[in-house]
Amino acid sequence: MPSETPDLTRRGFRNVDAATAHLADLGEVDPGLVERIATVASPDTALASLAAIARSLGADVLRERLTDPELRERLLVVLGTSEAMGDFLVRHPEMLGELAGDQLDLHRRDADAMRAELAEATDAAELRVTYYRQLLCTIARDLNAYSTFRETSSELSDLAVATLEAALGIARSQEDDADLVRLAIIAMGKTGGHELNYISDVDVIFVHETADGADEQKALRAATRLASAVMRICSEPTSEGTIWEVDANLRPEGANGPLTRTVGSHVAYYERWATTWEFQALLKARFAAGDAELGREYLAAVQPMVWEASTRENFVTDTRAMRRRVLDHIPAAHRDRQLKLGSGGLRDVEFAVQLLQLVHGRGDEALRSPTTLDALEALTEGGYVGRRDGAALEEAYEFLRTLEHRIQLFRLRRSHIVPDDEEDLSRIGRSMGFRVSPAENLVSEWQSHRRIVRRLHEKLFYQPLLEAVASLPTEDIRLTPEAARERLVALGFRDPKGALAHLEALTSGVSRRKAIHRALLPAMLAWFSEAPDSDAGLLAFRSISESLGESHWYLRKLRDEGEGAEQLARLLSSSKYVSDLMMRNPDAVALLGDDAELVPRDVERIHTEMALAAKRHARDAKAAVRAIRRIRRRELSRVAIADVLGRLDIVTVGHALSDLNTATVSAALTAATRAIEDERGEMPTAMAVVLMGRLGGRESGYGSDADVMFVHQPLPGADEKAASQAATAVATRLREMLQAAGDDPPLEVDADLRPEGRNGPLVRSFASYEAYYAKWSAVWEAQALLRASPVVGDPDLCARFRTLIDPLRYPEGGLDESAVREIRRIKARVESERLPRGANPTTHLKLGRGGIADVEWTVQLLQMCHGHEVEGLRTTDTLAALHAAASAGIVDSGDAAILEEAWRLVSRIRNGVVLMRAKPAESMVEQAAEKAGLAHLLGYRQDEGERMVDDYLRITRQARAVIERVFWGEPDPE
Repeated sequence: MPSETPDLTRRGFRNVDAATAHLADLGEVDPGLVERIATVASPDTALASLAAIARSLGADVLRERLTDPELRERLLVVLGTSEAMGDFLVRHPEMLGELAGDQLDLHRRDADAMRAELAEATDAAELRVTYYRQLLCTIARDLNAYSTFRETSSELSDLAVATLEAALGIARSQEDDADLVRLAIIAMGKTGGHELNYISDVDVIFVHETADGADEQKALRAATRLASAVMRICSEPTSEGTIWEVDANLRPEGANGPLTRTVGSHVAYYERWATTWEFQALLKARFAAGDAELGREYLAAVQPMVWEASTRENFVTDTRAMRRRVLDHIPAAHRDRQLKLGSGGLRDVEFAVQLLQLVHGRGDEALRSPTTLDALEALTEGGYVGRRDGAALEEAYEFLRTLEHRIQLFRLRRSHIVPDDEEDLSRIGRSMGFRVSPAENLVSEWQSHRRIVRRLHEKLFYQPLLEAVASLPTEDIRLTPEAARERLVALGFRDPKGALAHLEALTSGVSRRKAIHRALLPAMLAWFSEAPDSDAGLLAFRSISESLGESHWYLRKLRDEGEGAEQLARLLSSSKYVSDLMMRNPDAVALLGDDAELVPRDVERIHTEMALAAKRHARDAKAAVRAIRRIRRRELSRVAIADVLGRLDIVTVGHALSDLNTATVSAALTAATRAIEDERGEMPTAMAVVLMGRLGGRESGYGSDADVMFVHQPLPGADEKAASQAATAVATRLREMLQAAGDDPPLEVDADLRPEGRNGPLVRSFASYEAYYAKWSAVWEAQALLRASPVVGDPDLCARFRTLIDPLRYPEGGLDESAVREIRRIKARVESERLPRGANPTTHLKLGRGGIADVEWTVQLLQMCHGHEVEGLRTTDTLAALHAAASAGIVDSGDAAILEEAWRLVSRIRNGVVLMRAKPAESMVEQAAEKAGLAHLLGYRQDEGERMVDDYLRITRQARAVIERVFWGEPDPE
């Protein structure tokens, strides 16, 4: 039909040659038929299927059938949307009559009628034919708008249940011992909820009881064979294809548990072992097939447990973990096109509704529907969800489910991925009523509904809580105080009464700040609830908001910078250390939401700012140091915020904190010197501060002191005693001013690593250091000097001091055997005497086996033995020295990697504990709540506290084995 070619192109057929051939198969057709085919979702698919049916049935017979206008309309719509149903009709053209005007029931089929019809099937192939005949009618009603989405999904569920009943009947007819056992099939998931897809696994649980007088073991084996046969009959391929998979993995113990259990066995499991997700799954349970009385007995036994799930100890942890597991299992390539599991997808709606049911259904039986949309309506009617939010969520859910149906219908294959092919999108869009730019408009509408779901997923939980404490509720939300407290507890708040008080204080009133709080808090409460300490986060937020009052920049940041508000919520509910810094200085909130503000400043920039701030208070040393400490507090906030948000690694944190403390000591030295000069006159000596310990190694933590030594050099002609007194006065004043209590965190300046420790003078002259090291210096003091960094104060004095100590810490020729033995003796003494009484040597973070001290002593021994010949070892940085030792072949690279991993992990744990609770810990945390909080800060999930501890024990154990060889010189065990 060449003359038709231009018309076919204009009418929207993509493959004109194929369409021309298909029209030839149909013979002489009414031109109106071609026009009508051109309007369906996929004209090419519809025409191809119609031609195939003509070849199967006969073109003349088909044309006769198509004279029925209702049959023709229904058929073309089905064929244009579902290639799979076209294939079915090619195999069974006699089924066309099901679509006739006087044949198709325009209302959904009665469930009992379906059961009766499917029960007539005697084998799997016959069952499939009957199933697909019923499915054809369901699809026709759906696509021709005779039934709503709810009616369609409910009808699909009834069809699945009827199929299970028929499959069980076939199985029983083939099982010799069928009479030994009563078997019931419990529908779960979407089948149980009367909301099934076109193609989906049908989730079930099997329950059985032994028939009177029968042997229990024989009955169990018979029940297992029956259950297996039902699954096989529904899923195995036949000449008529397959139906769907029957999935019994929601049963107790999942795939590892017995396929069927008695009611008593089910109850025993749920009472003792079940987790929250299993009770959530039972929310959908209903009787499907088999022994109805047994099904009712099972449901009566287990369903009351569902409504007690929200009172279980791990309810909040479990629900968070369930949602995370869903998101974690989405392949990255599909994340943006996942209709079911992705953000703003179907699971967000279903999860939110089910969680609200579990929380409030305990006291309100009206909320216990297994059907998502019915439950959402009940939540709305009960005042647990706002009416506008409920209506918007219902509309979005119906759209997403309808889109899911249309995706699956084409080939009747299970899929939840929105295609990216233009032709597929156009077909689906047309099937959903988008006639103009169907692909573009479909995607636009889908993304719009995703945004609605994402927004309402947060608001659904939290907006009613705000309305519950508002003096003038804006919606028909009627949460009672008790219901509000229940919801807060379920969302992770341990003090719901206090949380409600904070919400009331934050939102009650008509000020601009209160209005912004009301708009923002639903999202912020969601962020609080995902972190370890929701209560502390909300309290800190209230405190900061009250401190900043009506500050325009703060309100603007909250209102306009979503990332900044989210960061604030996560910080306040994860880190007491950061919360304390922010409550002392709420202006730190200004750092949030700007990546450039969360980069640590270098030491020169900080020192310059501190020096200028101190200079403005040149005649008031205390005021000058207060200005210095304010800058330090701000920079501590910057580093800690970036750290908690996962922007910094442990080495960068150590460098940043050390540089900050170095600048602070340097600026304070200038201020203290100026103060003493005001009191005594011009300084008669030059001063320097030697940084020691972790500060000298640029490895400071949040709980670290500033270990230092003070050195001075009298000026030519100066009185040595007067010079010593002036230098001591400066050092004393510096320590007093930095350690003084105040609004800003103090910096403890510890000079105990000086010669003779606390028994020696606080400050020594360079000559005194020179004489001491020449005569008295012990090997442990040389070891301590490995971390010495003379960088603060008089540059010439710093350089001379470095020249003085280098031969001590990197001795020519390395250490002799006696010095090595002495270091090992001291290390053994430290392990036996300094470990606190009762401390576990495997979990003490500093002194424990494979901990910080183990790694650092090992590296320091290598530095003292080989530093004279390997330049890279002449550093105060532990990891840099370790890398140099590995590069020089002094230590095996694999061993070095193990030591580095241990050092990094333990250092992160020590910092993490301080960030979490604002005070240090000697050992690994033990309480479950602290494990969860620390795990969260270290990048684990909150429910992975035990995994974190196991990793720590494994890594430090491996490090200790290396240390036994490298430090102690012990051979590998054979």
